[in-house]
Amino acid sequence: MTPKGPLLFDSHALLKFFQKEPGHEKVTRLLDQARRTRAEMLLCAMNLGEIIYITRRAFGDQKKIEILAHIERLGFTILPAPNNLIFRAAELKSEYSISFSDCFALAAALEHEATIVTGDPEFKKAEHLVKVEWIR
Repeated sequence: MTPKGPLLFDSHALLKFFQKEPGHEKVTRLLDQARRTRAEMLLCAMNLGEIIYITRRAFGDQKKIEILAHIERLGFTILPAPNNLIFRAAELKSEYSISFSDCFALAAALEHEATIVTGDPEFKKAEHLVKVEWIR
């Protein structure tokens, strides 16, 4: 089934895409579909930060710059972390054993009524709260 509405990609899904890891084909299909249907593609600033530090640490500054340029070309809307999102992420963190950056993605998905695109099993703990498009 094809997800409807905005898609919020977490760092797990985008790192699979950029590193051509298993599951990247599905991320590619979802990105293509979102562009064709003009569905909003969202990326939480916290998850962007994760992508930056993981890429830089593993592959260096040049690859980090390439990934940032690719994210911009894809047309992602980068969601900031205003106080209301910080507070909601903190509340989610206190309820669920999920990484803090994933709590930001979860809070942003709730705020924007978006489907989270991920393969991160941590989201199983909160998938009753939002729609999840699983990358396997």
